[in-house]
Amino acid sequence: MSDTWPSELRVSKDRQRLAITFDDGQSFDLSAELLRVLSPSAEVQGHGPGQKVTVPGKRNVAIISMTPTGNYAVRIGFDDMHDTGIYTWTYLRELGERGAELFSAYEDELREKGMNRDTAEKPR
Repeated sequence: MSDTWPSELRVSKDRQRLAITFDDGQSFDLSAELLRVLSPSAEVQGHGPGQKVTVPGKRNVAIISMTPTGNYAVRIGFDDMHDTGIYTWTYLRELGERGAELFSAYEDELREKGMNRDTAEKPR
């Protein structure tokens, strides 16, 4: 169970951002791209250590749905039809607090693999 609770989740009109405010007053603005490429789904994270993949070409991905999952998370659907990530409140908080660092590491992975944020190809 999460110790952190959102008091508001709001998708921007252009569907490119998710604003989240927590009950302690902390708020974050997360890009759809960040949420998509760091999805907690097995498709992205794998089923065990060393199985995580880098997902390229998602600069303009949009959020198309948000479905509550119990009282601890939300399932986010994207316009590329990825919708298997269940984002716990704790994970959303981590993305808010460490998003810049995590996204920078993602961009490094893209460069190392010869991929980019604009060209969609098979994750690897």
